[in-house]
Order: sequence, then structure tokens, then C-alpha cells
Amino acid sequence: MSDFGTLEFALFFISLSLIIYNLCRRKHYSLNLPPGSMGWPFLGETIAYLKPYPATTIGKYMEQHISRYGKIYKSHLFGEPTIVSADAGLNRFILQNEGKLFECSYPRSIGGILGKWSMLVLVGDMHRDMRVISLNFLSNARLKSHLLREVEKHTLFVLSSWTHNSVICAQDEAKKFTFNLMAEHIMSLQPGKLETEQLKTEYITFMKGVVSAPLNFPGTAYRRALKSRSIILKFIERKMDERIRNGREDENDLLGWVVKNSNLSKEQIMDLVLSLLFAGHETSSVALALAIYFLQGCPTAVQQLREEHMEIAKAKKETGKTELSWEEYKKMEFTQCVISETLRLGNVVRFLHRKALKDVRYKGYDIPCGWKVLPVIAAVHLDESLFDQAWHFNPWRWQHQQQQNNSSGASNPSSNNYFLPFGGGPRLCAGSELAKLEMALFIHHLVLNFEWTLAQSDEAVAFPFVDFPKGLPIAVKRHSPLVEENGP
Repeated sequence: MSDFGTLEFALFFISLSLIIYNLCRRKHYSLNLPPGSMGWPFLGETIAYLKPYPATTIGKYMEQHISRYGKIYKSHLFGEPTIVSADAGLNRFILQNEGKLFECSYPRSIGGILGKWSMLVLVGDMHRDMRVISLNFLSNARLKSHLLREVEKHTLFVLSSWTHNSVICAQDEAKKFTFNLMAEHIMSLQPGKLETEQLKTEYITFMKGVVSAPLNFPGTAYRRALKSRSIILKFIERKMDERIRNGREDENDLLGWVVKNSNLSKEQIMDLVLSLLFAGHETSSVALALAIYFLQGCPTAVQQLREEHMEIAKAKKETGKTELSWEEYKKMEFTQCVISETLRLGNVVRFLHRKALKDVRYKGYDIPCGWKVLPVIAAVHLDESLFDQAWHFNPWRWQHQQQQNNSSGASNPSSNNYFLPFGGGPRLCAGSELAKLEMALFIHHLVLNFEWTLAQSDEAVAFPFVDFPKGLPIAVKRHSPLVEENGP
């Protein structure tokens, strides 16, 4: 090509680029985007958004932005232009239109550490198939026949180590309880055994990386977590191979069930097991620690809980039974109010990652196709216009809702258009009923046998995962010997 031809081609290319740029720019300015600030170049407002703050608030960033721009605003977060929603209606609209107008879209670093087959990052048919497997294994029938007994067993195992007039790290104890339960439930690992403790050590390192900055350099928490992930996956693979080699695919745990009843590849099964261990352990343990924290500051609620559970324990004793039944679990009505209020005020999952699949218009605002969308669940749960004295722990607020649902035959005592602690739509948490069962049974034995106060000042902090900086140290006093001593 001649110099003249090269110059002509270059000019044509530049002209075409300018035309496309101006068309895109014109389209951008013709949209009625929500108000807001895009922050610094490249960084946007991510650092300010993720700055730690008390978990029972929405943080200064959200407070300032809602005050200035309203409940729907634009920003630049996690490297992408973003629509942030603290609006209850839009949040519900987003979740109900999963796969149609919106799609799950977590940062690449999350997929890198949880795995590309993790249920958290999967979309479409593959997510549906993985979710069906989880729901089949966490069915109500299985909760009644198997998991209720296992949850109580692991509760008693943890509480049996609590001694009178001692100081307990409640967050660690909650994590021990949920990890032991999920390790046995998923892979039939027994608490206290060497392999279980080794797996727990690697898992702790893994979790520190999940909540850290995604910096894949030697010495960083993220790099160490990737190494632990590799060790955990090799452990899962070894257990899987043992099942297949010994013909034990029908064992009564998730790993054996998936190997026998699904067509998933080995890599898919390993990522599924790891993601369920993560979801079933981390969120439930934080929720339980939050309940212990809120209840120590609300003695009236503790007293009402104790009365409810003493009545259940008394009736159980008269029948000569040593284990709780499903019918007794369903009698824990005020307990469910405490659980709902803990999830509302504590907000274990504070926001979700979505992206728009199409141009969407909502309340006069445009949400452009391809933009990230953040439904902030915590902002709705702490909205004073929706929940009276929203920043106060008040489990009694749920009793009226419970009565309404009971009269209408609703199955969820805390169903509410604004209350979405487990998400909603097609991605509603598959383990929501197990999580509530865990909390209820742990609270049952806790209030029957112990009273507790904070041993040191501590509070839940969000950054964005909820955590207690000091581990929630509590001073415990035993009421009497444990009602049952049938731990594992």
C-alpha cells in the first residue's frame, strides 16, 4: 500500500471512530440516568463504598449519597459504571427479573477464588441445575428426617465445652458449629478428627482471602487463599475418588448423593462442594453470632425466648424423648421473630451484584444495558419509612406479620415485600430453611442452659462482609447441666 493509501486509510479509521464515539456519547446523554457521581478515574467510588462501618447502619457513603441523590443513583464501583439501588421496589424488580432483564455479575476475583462452577457466580441453565441439586438435598423431607437431628447434635457438641463463669469467643464457636455441621453434612467428616481439623485450618486461610483485596502477589491473603483452595479441592477429589473406588456413592451426604445422582464433571462437583461449604458455613455462623450479640443487649427478648423454650423442653420431658421433633421446632414462634429481626438488622448479605441484560426503564430512570446494578438489601432493611425505628433490635415487630401469615396460611412467618435476607426470585438461597433451623435449635439450647454478657466491648462491622473485630467475647454462666448430653 502507498503512503497516500495508508494515510487515507488512517483518516477513514479515525473518522469512523469519531462517528461511533459521538453516537455512543449522544445515546449516553439522551438517557435519563439517575443522578450521582462517577468518582475518580479508574477507581470510581469503590474505596469509599467498601470503607468499614457498623453493620447495623448503612455507612456514611450510603447515607450521604441517598441524602444527596435519592434511593437510586449512579456511580462507578468495582471497575464498572453502576446503578446503586436502596429502593425496595427496584430491588424486588431486579431479583424477580433474574435471567430476563438482569443477570448475576460478581467481580472476576470472586469467581477466581470460589471457582468458575460456584453457584454464586454461575448464571442461566447451569446455575439452575446446580440449584436443583442443592434443593433436592436440602428438601423439607430431609430437614425433618435427617438434618434436624444433626443440627441438634452439633449444637450440643459445641455447647458442652462451655464451662461456668468462662469467657467464650462467640464468633469462633458459631463458626465451629456451622463448619462441623456442613463438613459432616457434605462429606461425612466427624468433628475433632485430624482430617476435619486440617481441612478447617485450610478453610480459615481460604476465607481470609475471600474477604481480602484480590491482589495475587506472594505474601498476600488472596495468594494464600488460592493455595488453600487448591489443597481443599485435592481433599474433596480424594474423598470423591474413594467413594467411586469403594462403591460408596450412596452415602448419606451431599458428596455421595451428587456423585450418584448427577451428571456433573469432577471439576463441577468440587466447585459445588466448596461453594456450599462456603455458603453454609460463613453466612450461618455470622447470623448466629449476630443473634448472640443482639440478644445480650435485649434481656426482655431473652426472657421471652426462655419461657418459650422451657415450655417446649417441659413437654418433651413428659414424653420421655431426648431429641427435638419437627413439631417442636415449628412451635418456636417467637424464636423465628428473633431470627427475622437478626437478619433484618444485621444484614449478613448487604448487597448483590447484578448487571442489566437490556436497557431498562424504572421510575423514569434509564438503566443502560451492560451496566452493573447493585441492589442494596441492607438499605431497605434499615429504611425508617418501611420499618419503625429501623436501627433498633425489636423482634416483636414480626409478631403481627406472623399472625397475618398464620391466618392466611402462608408458610413463611417472615415473608414481606421489603424483607429479603435470602435474596429472591430464581436465585433465592437454597439453604434458607436450613439456616433458620440451625439458628433456632442453637438458640433453644443456649437460652435453656446459659446466660451471657459481653466480656469486652465489640460490635459487628461491615467491610463489606460482616465480622466482629474482637471475635465477640462473651462471659457465660451455666443455668444447669445441659438438658441433653447426646453430642456426637
